[in-house]
Order: sequence, then structure tokens, then C-alpha cells
Amino acid sequence: MWRYRSWDVPQMPAEGSDTQKAIAKSGLQHLVPPNPSPGAPCGEPERQIRSTVDWSETAAYGEHIWFETNVSGDFCYVGEQYCVAKMLQKSVSRRKCAACKIVVHMPCIEQLDKINFRCKPSFRESGSRNVREPTFVRHHWVHRRRQDGKCRHCGKGFQQKFTFHSKEIVAISCSWCKQAYHNKVSCFMIQQIEEPCSLGAHAAVVIPPTWILRARRPQNPLKVSKKKKRTSFKRKSSKKGPEEGRWKPFIIKPTPSPLMKPLLVFVNPKSGGNQGSKIIQSFLWYLNPRQVFDLSQGGPKEALELYRRVPNLRILACGGDGTVGWILSTLDQLRLKPSPPVAILPLGTGNDLARTLNWGGGYTDEPVSKILSHVEEGNVVQLDRWDLRAEPNPEAGPDERDEGATDRLPLDVFNNYFSLGFDAHVTLEFHESREANPEKFNSRFRNKMFYAGTAFSDFLMGSSKDLAKHIRVVCDGTDLTPKIQDLKPQCIVFLNIPRYCAGTMPWGHPGEHHDFEPQRHDDGYLEVIGFTMTSLAALQVGGHGERLTQCREVVLTTAKAIPVQVDGEPCKLSASCIRIALRNQATMVQKAKRRSSVPLRSDQQPVPEQLRIQLRRVSMHDYEALHYDKDKLKEASVPLGTVVVPGDSDLELCRTHIERLQQGEANGAGAKASSGPALSSKWCFLDATTANRFYRIDRAQEHLNYVTEIAQDELYVLDPELLGTPARPDLEAPQTPGPPSPPPSSPRPRPERGDALPPKGEGLIEAAESNDFCKFQELHRAGGDLMLRDARGRTLLHLAVGAGSKEIVRYLLDHAPTEILDAVEENGETSLHQAAALRQRTICHYIVEAGASLMKTDLQGDTPRQRAEKAQDTELAAYLENRQHYQMIQREDQETAV
Repeated sequence: MWRYRSWDVPQMPAEGSDTQKAIAKSGLQHLVPPNPSPGAPCGEPERQIRSTVDWSETAAYGEHIWFETNVSGDFCYVGEQYCVAKMLQKSVSRRKCAACKIVVHMPCIEQLDKINFRCKPSFRESGSRNVREPTFVRHHWVHRRRQDGKCRHCGKGFQQKFTFHSKEIVAISCSWCKQAYHNKVSCFMIQQIEEPCSLGAHAAVVIPPTWILRARRPQNPLKVSKKKKRTSFKRKSSKKGPEEGRWKPFIIKPTPSPLMKPLLVFVNPKSGGNQGSKIIQSFLWYLNPRQVFDLSQGGPKEALELYRRVPNLRILACGGDGTVGWILSTLDQLRLKPSPPVAILPLGTGNDLARTLNWGGGYTDEPVSKILSHVEEGNVVQLDRWDLRAEPNPEAGPDERDEGATDRLPLDVFNNYFSLGFDAHVTLEFHESREANPEKFNSRFRNKMFYAGTAFSDFLMGSSKDLAKHIRVVCDGTDLTPKIQDLKPQCIVFLNIPRYCAGTMPWGHPGEHHDFEPQRHDDGYLEVIGFTMTSLAALQVGGHGERLTQCREVVLTTAKAIPVQVDGEPCKLSASCIRIALRNQATMVQKAKRRSSVPLRSDQQPVPEQLRIQLRRVSMHDYEALHYDKDKLKEASVPLGTVVVPGDSDLELCRTHIERLQQGEANGAGAKASSGPALSSKWCFLDATTANRFYRIDRAQEHLNYVTEIAQDELYVLDPELLGTPARPDLEAPQTPGPPSPPPSSPRPRPERGDALPPKGEGLIEAAESNDFCKFQELHRAGGDLMLRDARGRTLLHLAVGAGSKEIVRYLLDHAPTEILDAVEENGETSLHQAAALRQRTICHYIVEAGASLMKTDLQGDTPRQRAEKAQDTELAAYLENRQHYQMIQREDQETAV
């Protein structure tokens, strides 16, 4: 067996040998006993702990990228010998490297130098010393105490030998290609250290570190002392000559390959409730950290300039439609030839452009690995972009001036739409209110409520009812003003893409507009649509506006100040003459179907004419509690019946068959529905076959997925409005050896029928301790107070948890005030602390879903997750950690303007 920082071989490699050099290059330096070199040399500055990639000339080779973590059940990577937290014997915060996924205590980060462990290198040094450096990438091997999948050598799974006190390493894996081997000589041999790394399943989009070179500063040609050289250089650099002004610490020297599609990822961490700040860590793990950029750190321009000469470059914009527009405008400024195609990971709120290009209405939980595959396989399409030029209307009189109006539009180009009237007025009201009081707009729900209230008040005031009297519209030389005055719209939209207002289709569905050409985003035409209040309201239920025309050029003249918006950016524009014309076409990536042909279940079997599939429903409660375990989630699902669909069905067609099944209609082959509640209107499909866990499929992407790709004999759907499944013994923690759990209180004898019931207060406490649900319910209905406490300050919920009574716990959660959830007893424990310590998984699930805080600590400073760890229930701890992160995201849910 391999042991921590040691080899199970007769002799250690001699210093300076080829083997030792191989170890030093591979990242397995920590496998060799470290040299006795205590600490860094005197005078050496302390290394900065970074959470972003360092692009300066002082960037450290193999530097880790640290993020805060609450990861449970993993030991400090430096080992016991160097672990500072173990020496101090106290709880210390931890950090996790996003690029190689090691976890260390905060004070132990400096100890990584002592075991000589670096992160996977993201660049290489340039200069004469590295002329003979190989151009291939080496593996970066890391010890793992937990590992999914199977060993690359023997094909067997990794036995998880982790317990709370275990230190055994089960696997060695590469943080580049993700290959993993058992931690033993028979599986992982020394020869594998020298093998070149393939960069894994996503090698086509990964930018190899061999392409990125750190350049040396131009040297002063004068032969003077080092001190004088530095002084002279500083003086010259202060003048910033033309050569020195263009110097960059890093340069890109690609090795072109027709099979490669190198990817740049731009993440807006504030989009869509701060989803971006979490997903950026996943990209750092799968890709080279130097191809992932945080847009809050300076924007996309410098990165695009750096990689402008990379062939076949692609871009992934992670954010809302505003983020995509920002990147497209930057590409216009740089005039890259050819312009790299842009894919979208929708993190915003509307995401209409993402819907148009099949990327969906918002990111849920699709694995990042799948997203990278979609970007690589996506089709390159064109997107029209439109110029906006506004000039003051010289014919407007002084009486039409408005002090709050502006003469400039917020943007001079749009990708989605330009509109004026009612919708722009509502958006402007929201924008101004949020600017004045940002603290009141910190959640999506509040924002939507504000939108609804503003729209209703504006409707009552009728501020946009006279819009047609103050505008003149000329499209391709044709004056549409008479037609607009007859329609009397309260909103006019100039639309470039089919989607508008978070997924609606204002031009109508294909086939509904016989007098016009089908709408396209690459045909050089705009669709002009008028809306009354009635047609605006009908948009949300599948309606459409009044189709006015399709045109290439627009001249819009306003006679007074009118609210307008450009791709969601509003302003009140003074009387102006606005000209709209085609600017250019942007190159985009459209998400394609997973396979170009109908998928097969196996290479030998043709696609059957019909598929007979068992339909099963999963509740949102079970999905969030058991998403980490596919087998348990399948057990928790509820059968809905059998659905029969054509063998080449996509999910959009399959949805229609399921809805017929729910309505009781036969669908052609004896399909039948089981008894039970019908699916709600918000159900969605679950992919149960192509990832390590279940994940949701956006409804806007159902036409891109075949039934046979996400299901075999059973098809799973998620219903967010379905209540959780009833408690079952198999969901409880297994009885593994561990510290003894405190026994529940001894049950007291029940009173006979002829005996008088004890007082309500004492009776409720007694019933909770003795797990007598009938008596507990009877006393509460008779007027008992559910907020009672015993002499030790324990609530009835504490007592029910101690007795393991699921029925009483559910009853209290349904009937007691919410204050009972986070109420504490003498030692500072909440009921969730107690349930976690007793390893009561189902009860923990009930309390968490009822809204209990997962961040509260007891008098020892432990959260419920840490109590589960001490009880040696790693699965429960993982569940609580997941819900803790979800709870933190909900509290920080902020929406940004798109």
C-alpha cells in the first residue's frame, strides 16, 4: 500500500535521479519524505493567499486558488505532522483549492511548501532554461480520501474507507484529466508519472498550460550593476515608452489543431442571485484557471486582447443578456477577425437571448461537464445587432421639455429589443427606486412584487394611453403612424429575437402569422409590434401583440419626453429623432441536439417504433434531500403510470403524451395512469442516466433531448409542488458502530381510560417524551400550548426529537409557531442540533424543510452539520452542508439589472 508521503519500495530515489526529477515535475513531490528545512528563509515575504488568478509578473508557479469551504469529513491535506490546527487542538476555518480540490486549514496553507505540494501549473516559464522543456502537459497527481468512479487500471470501484477518525488514502487522481487509481503499487506505478496527460474528456476546450508563457521584462542594455539597472529601469518605465507600454507579463503561443476549440469563460458573479460566484469554482476545476475570468475583476477586454490570436476560439458568457451584450460590444471594439462565437450559460433573470439560442431560461443544476460538452458541440449561427442613434427633435417646442429627461440613450446598440411606452415606464420606475433604496430590492420575489405593483398603478393612471398621439413611425419609407393611431397602443416594441419579457413570444408562434415571413434572428429584419394593455396581459398565457410590419430601417420621431428601454436598460428620453439600422452580425453558438441522428439504446438494436416507459414522480423535498444518492432518490420516487411514446420522441413530444395520460386519455397502446394526485403545472423532466446524479432539464430545452437519452425503462419527473414522501425506516441512518447515542427518556405508563388526564401542560410534555401521538393531539385540540418548555428549557420539539417521534415532530411543524424551529435549550442546542447528533435523517429533513437555520451554533460552537460529523454520519453531514449552502444563497439572493 501507498502511505502518506512515502513509497513502499526498498530504496528511495537518489537525489538528482531521473525518478526524483519526474516526481518534482508531476505534482507528487509530497509522496517523498520532505527535506528537513523548517520554514522559509529569513527576509522572504509571506505568500498572499489568493482567491483569483494572479496575472502579474510575480505570479507564483503552481499557485492554489482558495475559497472558503464548510466541507465535511475531510482531513487537512498537509497531514498530521504539519497540521497547525491539530497542534492547537481547536476548530479552525478551512479553505479549498478550486483547481485541485484539496482542503487545508487556514493556518496550514503555508505548510504546503514544506511538503512541496503545488497546484496544477497554469503556465510555463519562457527563456533559455526551458528550451528543451517538453511541449506536452504532465499529470498533476493528488491524494484522495474519497473518490467516485472506478480505478483506471483494475476497473474496480474505490472503497470509501472514510470514518471520522480515518486517515487512509484510497486513490490518487490527476486534477487535469481526472483519471484515478487505487492507492497501491499494483494499480499506480512509478512509470505513470512520466506519461503525458490527455487533459481528459474536455481536452478540446481546455487551453493547455504549455500555450501560456510568462515573459521576461526587457532588460536594460547598459552593463551596470543590478541596483543601477533597477533604478534606470524604473526611471525609464515611468516615461512609458511605446515598447514598454505594450509589454505584458504573459503571452499566448498556441499550437493550432483542427480538433481543438479553446474556450474562454467569462462569469458575472452577481447575475441571477449570485449563482456565478459558485459556478466559477467548477470551471476552475475542469479547465485551466487562466481561461476562466471573473467579470467583476475588470471586464472582458484584457482577456480577449490576450487570446485574440488563438485559432478556433470560443467564448462562454455566464450571466444575463446584459452580460452577453457587454462581451459582444467589447468584441466590436477589438475587431477580432474572425470574431469568436459566443455561447451562453444563463444566470440572469430574463435570459431571452439564451432561450432563443436554446440555452434555456436559467441555470438550475446541470453539471458543468455537460455544459462544456454542449459548448463544444454547438452550432455556429449569426445574430443581427442594431444601431441606435438619437438626436434632439428640433420641432419640439419648449413646453414639451422635461427636466427629468435625457438626450442620450443608455446603449447605442441592441441585440434583443428596443421599446417605448408602458413597459419602459414600469422598468424605469423599478430602476429608479432600486437606485434610491438598494436594500429594499434584495430578492427576486420582492422585485417581482414591485413590478406588479408599479404596473397596476401605471395602468390606473393611464400614463401611456396617449402614446400614439406623440410619435411618428416610418419603416423602410412607409409611414405607419395612421395605423398606430387607429390601434392606440400603449407600448411599441422593435424586436430582433423571438423571445421577450422572460420567454413570451410577442410575434406569435410559427404558423400563426400568415401575412408575414417567419421571425428569425439572422435575417436582417426587425419585427415591429404594438401592444394594448389587453394584449400585454395576454402575453403571459400564450397571446401576442399586434403585428405591424417587418423592416430593415426605422425612423422614430417623438414629440415629447417618453420612457424607452434598450435591452432592459431604461431612461426617459426627451423629444428625439431615433434612427434604427442594422449594425453587424455577431457570431453565436446555438445549443444543438445531443446527437445528429436518433439515438440507439445499443449499437446492435434499432430504435423501436414505440417505447413503453414507467413514469415516476420525485418531490422537491426528496430531490433536495437525496440528490447526492441516485439509488435512494429512485426509491423515494412515486409511480405515476405507464406512458407509450414513439421511439424517436424528444421530450417536447413526450410532454404532450404525459399530459394526456394525466387527463385520462389513452395514448395508443394501453397507457394507463395510477391513482394519486396529478402533476402540477410546474413539473419538469429529470436526467437520470448521463451524470453521477439527477439533474433538471429546462423546459425551453426539451426539444433538444431525446427520451432515450434520459431514460431507459423508467422516466423521472420532478414536481416542485408535491409534498415530501412519508417517512420510511430505510431512510434512517444505518446502524454502524459508533459512539453510543443518548437513549430517549423512559416512557411513562399511559393512564387508563377511567383515570383523569393530567394537566394540559404536563400532559403535553409527557406525551412528547413517551411518543404518544394520539394523546398529544388530543391535548393540543383541548387547548394545550405547543410552545411549552420543561424545567431544562427544552421545547416540545426537543422532546419529540429525543423520543424519535416523527409523527409528533410533523404535527409540531404544522401547528406550532415558527419560533419553535430555532428555539434553544440550556446548552444552546436547537432541535436540529439534537436530531443531527442522534443521526435521525428523516426528522432532520422535516426540520430543515420547515425553515430551521443551519447556521446556528450551540455553546460549543458547533453547527448541526458538525454535530452530524461527530456522530459519524457522513451522508447526513453532506446533506446538511448542501442545504446550508442553499440557505446562504437564498439569503444573499440579489438581482442585477439586465
